[in-house]
Amino acid sequence: MAAERTAYDRPRTCAVSAALDRVDLHALHSTLERIAIPLINSFCSDGSADLVGQYAFPLAFEVVNAMLGCPPEISQKAAVATTAIFDGVDAEEGNRLFGAAVLELVQFKRAEPGDDVTTRLLNHRAGLDELEMIHQVIALYGVGMGPLQSLIINTLRLILTDERFGAKVRGGALSTRDALDEVLFEDPPLPNASVTYPRQPILIDGIWLPAHQPVVISLAGCNSDPEMGAGNHAGNRAHLAWGAGPHACPAKSTAYLIVQDAIDQLLDAVPEVRLAIPAEELTWRPGPLHRTLADLPVTFPASPPLLIP
Repeated sequence: MAAERTAYDRPRTCAVSAALDRVDLHALHSTLERIAIPLINSFCSDGSADLVGQYAFPLAFEVVNAMLGCPPEISQKAAVATTAIFDGVDAEEGNRLFGAAVLELVQFKRAEPGDDVTTRLLNHRAGLDELEMIHQVIALYGVGMGPLQSLIINTLRLILTDERFGAKVRGGALSTRDALDEVLFEDPPLPNASVTYPRQPILIDGIWLPAHQPVVISLAGCNSDPEMGAGNHAGNRAHLAWGAGPHACPAKSTAYLIVQDAIDQLLDAVPEVRLAIPAEELTWRPGPLHRTLADLPVTFPASPPLLIP
């Protein structure tokens, strides 16, 4: 059963990996700058902001839209749908509207292909049908809108609350990548999202894991294993937050670039940003699989809008 599922999923996994491998990272840098600066301009003169709702979430959403080649009219429909889902106003209707928006995107790209992830999925030799395309695009939206924005926020939280990183990152002694890898070790956005199904009963530390039953692997637990060392991870990128082997995250390089650029753009614009409340009062969103803040309120000296290149 597990072997059959793996064989069935392999062409789809290859299609997604191939589509993401061809993302132009140099062009993506310019795209992110084009998206980030207007978002920063929307709050930089106020002297305060919620970096979840006003920055990380819309930035991640727009970057994923750009990668998928989603035109503004369809993007707007997807935005309305995802707002309903995340706000819980009418999650069931929001989910239906989101699926309809993704279907419209797939049909649009069949008619008007471009240099984007959706078109590459359509053209892949795996020959994904319409339903498979919808599932793959929804999965890409889900990963981009969830873990990607969470990684931005968790890294900003580390920089704003941990004296090992705050001044050193802003002063250049440590890079944003150093803070990002620390988060991926200690506070990954998907600490418990890896699930496997043993093909036969397996004995681990005196406990039998039954065959064909889900086993949740905690990546955060693997990273914090005392036998692997703890504390200072500077320069060490051996964490398992991206997964490993054939099922490792295919968007690793893309995600690194997006998160680093998003944080660098923000810190360059408002270098004196500070938490608006004590760190212990920050609220984490409930859920067993993800690790992310509900909001990240900050203050900073008000500054004039940035010039848009």
